[in-house]
Amino acid sequence: MGAPSLSHRRSLSFLHTLSSSSCPCMCQSLQLPTPCHFAAFTWSSILFLVLMSGRVNQSSDVELYPGGSMDTGGRVYAIGDVHCSPTKRPRISVPFSFGALEHEQDLKPTIEVLLDECLFEIFRRLPSGKERSSGACVSKRWLMLMSSICKDDIESGVETVSSDDSDEDAEGDGYLTRRLEGRKATDVRLAAIAVGTGYRGGLGKLSIRGNNPVRAVAHGCPSLRSLSLWNVSSIGDKGLSEIAKGCHMLETLDLCLSSSITNKGLIAIGLQAVAKLCPKLHSISIMDCPLVGDPGVCSLLSSASDLSRVKLHNLNITDISLANIGHCGKVILNLALSGLRNVNERGFLVMGFGEGLQKLVALTITSCEGVTDKSIEAMGRGFPNLKQICLRRCCVVSDNGLVAFAKSAIFLGTLQLEECNRFTQCGIFYALSFIKTKLKSLTLVKCLGIQDIDVEVSMLSPCRYLRSVTIRNCPGFGSASLAVIGKLCPQLQDVDLTGLCGITDAGLLPLLENCEAGLVKVNLKGCCNLTDNIVSELARLHGGTLEILNLDGCQNITDASLVAVEDNCLLLNDLDVSKCAITDAGIAVLTRADHVSMRVLSMSDCSGISNNCVPFLMKLGQALLGLNIKYCNAIGSNEIEFLVENLWRCDILFHENTVTESWLIVSTLDRTLLGLLTSHASKMWDPHALTLHWTLQITTTTMGSLSLHCIELLLLLVPYQGYPLQLSLPFDMCLNTDI
Repeated sequence: MGAPSLSHRRSLSFLHTLSSSSCPCMCQSLQLPTPCHFAAFTWSSILFLVLMSGRVNQSSDVELYPGGSMDTGGRVYAIGDVHCSPTKRPRISVPFSFGALEHEQDLKPTIEVLLDECLFEIFRRLPSGKERSSGACVSKRWLMLMSSICKDDIESGVETVSSDDSDEDAEGDGYLTRRLEGRKATDVRLAAIAVGTGYRGGLGKLSIRGNNPVRAVAHGCPSLRSLSLWNVSSIGDKGLSEIAKGCHMLETLDLCLSSSITNKGLIAIGLQAVAKLCPKLHSISIMDCPLVGDPGVCSLLSSASDLSRVKLHNLNITDISLANIGHCGKVILNLALSGLRNVNERGFLVMGFGEGLQKLVALTITSCEGVTDKSIEAMGRGFPNLKQICLRRCCVVSDNGLVAFAKSAIFLGTLQLEECNRFTQCGIFYALSFIKTKLKSLTLVKCLGIQDIDVEVSMLSPCRYLRSVTIRNCPGFGSASLAVIGKLCPQLQDVDLTGLCGITDAGLLPLLENCEAGLVKVNLKGCCNLTDNIVSELARLHGGTLEILNLDGCQNITDASLVAVEDNCLLLNDLDVSKCAITDAGIAVLTRADHVSMRVLSMSDCSGISNNCVPFLMKLGQALLGLNIKYCNAIGSNEIEFLVENLWRCDILFHENTVTESWLIVSTLDRTLLGLLTSHASKMWDPHALTLHWTLQITTTTMGSLSLHCIELLLLLVPYQGYPLQLSLPFDMCLNTDI
């Protein structure tokens, strides 16, 4: 035999060290091999020998039994609980000793006697991650020890990968994703994930939402790239520092409702990034962390110089943090600030004048009272490459600030204003004329300050690059404003006018006539004053390009609109006529076209739709991918069952109360059973599975009105309203009916 290898010499040295320090007589009991036996000596045998080595108490006292049983009563012990195998079989006639039983209960199994340090040294020398994963299944103690082994702790030269498992081991490469919520977010489960994914490339993305302690992230997930901690109050500064030390490849960190994280924790993260422990950290989100203030945010931003995405929500920071952002955020591309109540106008002014956000592309500000006309003008000048801005609930900004911002932000491509009530129609139109060269999308949501007044269009420059206009729930936006939009924006392709009850056919027609490029998406949801005339004009003018049309809630729309759509809209693939006055005849019209391009059809809450439309839906359904017939009460449950069974490629939405019989896999209905389900089934919450289920408890009295056929139908029930149905029957009834 050749000379012993390095790993074998290490194993022998480890065994000698272990035996001499913990149990002096272990060498004699183990009968360590001579150098000639090194070739057949593996770490699996080491682990076996140690586990079979005998009982070692806490004081390191060892009692050796050369043969037979260790108990005077003659009870036989397992071979794993003695140093040497018995040399003589015990007599069976020996009476049972209760004292021996009590003595056995006081003794721990051999597997639990070894010290954690000994097991740690053994585990880190296992040849592969698969063996460590298998060992973690032995006990909770072994699992937690396995999860505490860092990648650097694994003995070099021990890790081997067989040819059969090489593909499986390399498949992850740090891109595995796990998500823990509620009661599943525990130490044990997270440790199992860390150990189980370690040899498969490592965990790449981890999301934890719960309020249970988790501590195995740093040691068990060195390849972690994305970490999300939501409502995990047990993770504090120490845990966050451990994550920074152990997760060198971390790129995204999301902290939400983490009440134990303070400035100290964020300072640790920033310093670790400077020390190149987290050199790839480029995105961080901190939301609803009340203990985080200016010191933590300033240290984080000044130290982690590679951050490109920053989101700060509802933090106790002041103008100092924003000044630091404006000075140190040289590589920030996306910045989101929300709910910063302690930040005043001065903070936003300094951030704009700081000249550090030269590369900023997207800016989102929500519910910040410090955003004023002066501050938004400063941000327009200080962010020369800004392309997207979204202002939500910034009630102090007025038309003057918006126009001043538009003059400076010449590269702005997307302007989104939500619940900013000081903006008027004139301010928005003047802003459009100043950013006419690059603006492609305009969104106005719930801006109550807009009033429908006439504006001199000749004083405004057209915005020829604008492609999308979204105006939702702005009650003051009427026909006059739409006419101005049509003249200023002739290249529109996407128009969303949701909730504009004040517009009429006459007001919308100029917009349709001035759209030279051809409309592709039109959303008129909730525009209750529109009629078939404007739909006919829309189909005539833009039928060659129209692909999506939403008429939900337009009560005056009838079958005439469907006729116009069928004749002109050759490319239409998504049509929504919910809550309209259409009938079965209108659905029949849609089937006349030789080219059926319809993919999604929604007609929920249409009282004029009945069973007669089923043949037409069957024809349309050959190409449909989605069909919405919710609240169409005139369509019977049998017909819906027929559609569901035959249009298996189509996702059909229907109201539960309309098709209560659809849970039964039968062709006939039992009305008594149907009444029982609708009146006695109750929705229950399962705290263990964290799911909802229906519970139906049937008593002997209730069962008297049901036949055996009904009970058989109950056994064939599929999930009721999307949740499992649990059935409770009387015991005697189960016996009598042979269920």
